Amino acid sequence: MPHSLPPLYALRAFEAAANYGSFSQAALSLNLTPGAISRHVKTLEQWFGRPLFLRRGPTVEATPAAREFARQLQQGFGQIEHACRHFQHQQNALRLKAPSTLTTRWLLEVLQHFHQQPAHPQVHVTSVWMDVDHIDFRHEPFDCAILLGNGHFGAETQSTLLFAEWLIPVCAPSLLESARHQLAECTALHPSADGRDWRRWLQAVYPTHPPLLGRSVVFDTLEQGTQAALFGHGITIADWFLTRPAIENHLLALPFPEAVATGDGYYLVYPTNSPLASLLAPLEQALLHAAPADFPAGMILHGH
Repeated sequence: MPHSLPPLYALRAFEAAANYGSFSQAALSLNLTPGAISRHVKTLEQWFGRPLFLRRGPTVEATPAAREFARQLQQGFGQIEHACRHFQHQQNALRLKAPSTLTTRWLLEVLQHFHQQPAHPQVHVTSVWMDVDHIDFRHEPFDCAILLGNGHFGAETQSTLLFAEWLIPVCAPSLLESARHQLAECTALHPSADGRDWRRWLQAVYPTHPPLLGRSVVFDTLEQGTQAALFGHGITIADWFLTRPAIENHLLALPFPEAVATGDGYYLVYPTNSPLASLLAPLEQALLHAAPADFPAGMILHGH
């Protein structure tokens, strides 16, 4: 006797492919291969006895009927997700996604104090590297996230600013004088492949004649650049608030007094009308209470 429903995993793969308009993007969102997505779609097409996508060479496009089907599936998966979150709520726990540098340099300490209160929910953190911070609550297994950005993280999300991003150059104390007076002779540590953080700082502080940087070493994250600076390998650009403890403990030094606001900030992000609102509220308050805000005397702020 035939099954009354097609395989759930195939429905999920089809919904993602129709939503993204790409088997490759759907595969990334579900941690599958494009070939697996294609096989799942073929399974559904055989089950229904009709095509779901129009194939034009390397591109695919859902048929009008399939687009409507995907929209209804999206609503159905949303109801399943709501039920799962409601069940998670009964376990008094939250799943939080956060960027790696923020996690190691600020979040873990905040959560250590947060978990000392018995009434507070448990927060399970997944620290990830993201070139551009993002969250897709429909396809990722998280209840909330802390992300760097401008506050807009997609439809059906809410965000609360925790603190702004301020860029400053930092180096080991042993390199302080060299960085101040011979910047071009120092190794420039870039925490991103495109060099955008150094570029932002130089353009704000020296809008007409920015100084030249020396030889460069490129890293994937702020944390890697900061660690390299700690060991005296050069001068890096860092976030003031995340690097401040290392500066106050004389592990790093400030060769220049200028801090530059990027216009971005770290936000707590969660779905609109989340069923976990009662768990999110104390976490949000704890994060806001612990959020850094002040600057030392003598620091020159650009873009405040």
